[in-house]
Amino acid sequence: MKSILFVCTGNTCRSSMAEGIFKAELAKEKRLVNEFSTSSAGISACDGEPASQNAVKAMMDLWSLDISGHKARLLKKEHVDDAFLILTMTKSHKHALLTLFPEAENKTFTLKEFAHGAEMPEKSHNTVLDLDIRDPYGMSVEVYKKCAIEIKDAVVKVVEKLKNRMVT
Repeated sequence: MKSILFVCTGNTCRSSMAEGIFKAELAKEKRLVNEFSTSSAGISACDGEPASQNAVKAMMDLWSLDISGHKARLLKKEHVDDAFLILTMTKSHKHALLTLFPEAENKTFTLKEFAHGAEMPEKSHNTVLDLDIRDPYGMSVEVYKKCAIEIKDAVVKVVEKLKNRMVT
């Protein structure tokens, strides 16, 4: 089974939501259920810390997805080695991960970078492509919901890409 690893800072908000969303999207694709698994970790996580209350609430309010049992994990070499694909929430997470584990370069992308690839829309004509999913930590549940929707949009595209790769 191929493992998809989501990475953020503390593994209590973005990557835990991405993991929960990916599991739900994967369950809809019967052909992929036995092909892929998912997990998440944080660059600076405290092992065992629960998902943030607002992340849990946002996921439940939006899609009735329960991530309340999530426990944060500090990113370790074995997580990176075991991963088929590593998707970070920001460019800085990607940079930090590759500084620690340069051998993971060919399988590490930001979530949006992998999801959107070449068709990533520009924010404006004068700015660089926005590949980051901003940290909602400490913000209102509404900010968490916006973040979760942004993550879901990208995760749906990732699942579609994985599905299309299996067909070819």
